[in-house]
Amino acid sequence: MRIGVLGTGNMADALAGHWVRAGHEVLVGGRDEEKARRLAARLGTGVRCGSLRDAAGFGDVVPVALPYGAGEEVVADLAAPLRGRALLDCANPVGAGFRLLTDGGPSAARRLADAAPGARVVKGFNLCHEDVWRMDPPVFEGRPLGVPVCGDDPAALALVEELVRDAGCVPLAAGGLDRAGLLEATAALYIGLWVGEGADVRSIAPPLAYAAGPPRA
Repeated sequence: MRIGVLGTGNMADALAGHWVRAGHEVLVGGRDEEKARRLAARLGTGVRCGSLRDAAGFGDVVPVALPYGAGEEVVADLAAPLRGRALLDCANPVGAGFRLLTDGGPSAARRLADAAPGARVVKGFNLCHEDVWRMDPPVFEGRPLGVPVCGDDPAALALVEELVRDAGCVPLAAGGLDRAGLLEATAALYIGLWVGEGADVRSIAPPLAYAAGPPRA
C-alpha cells in the first residue's frame, strides 16, 4: 500500500513506523520539507519525503497527522490531489479544560470531508497518546488494543483496518462518519479522566460478559 502522511510531528512518527515495518511504501510530507526529510530518515531506508502536496498525491491512504484546525485548512488546499483517496483523520478537537471544541457543530472528521469533498474520510487512531502508538505492539494484559474506526466508504475502511492490524491492533467497526463525533467526544472524556482525575477509564465499563447485567445461569 502507498501511504502519504500529512505532517511531521509525533503522531506521524509513531504511526508511520508501524507501516514502514509492515512493508508499505511511505512518503512523509510537511510544510517544512527539511523536517519531512529528517522524519523520513528516522523511519528507515526507502521512506520518501516531500511537500504536503506530494504526500496527498502519493498515498492510497493519506493520514492527516496534524493538529485540529490545521488539517481542515491543509486538506482544503489539497482537495484536487486528495480526490478518491482514503483520508485518515486522527485529530482530537479537545481544548482547555478538556472541552470538546466542536461541541454543537460538525465533527473534526466531517469538517475534513467538507473541505475535501472528493476524499473518502475515515476516523481512527484518535483515542490514545502518541507514545501508546509507538508501542510495538500495543498489547495490555495479553490483549491487543482495539481501535474504533468509522467512515462511509467500505473500501476506504478496509484500507484503514489493514493499517490498524499492521500496528498490532484490532479494528472495531464504529459505524458511519456521522459517528465520528462520538469518537471525538469519547477522547475528550477519556483525556479528562486520565489527565484531570488520574482515573483508569477501564473502570467505567463492565466486562463484555456483564454488558447487559450479570450472566444468567
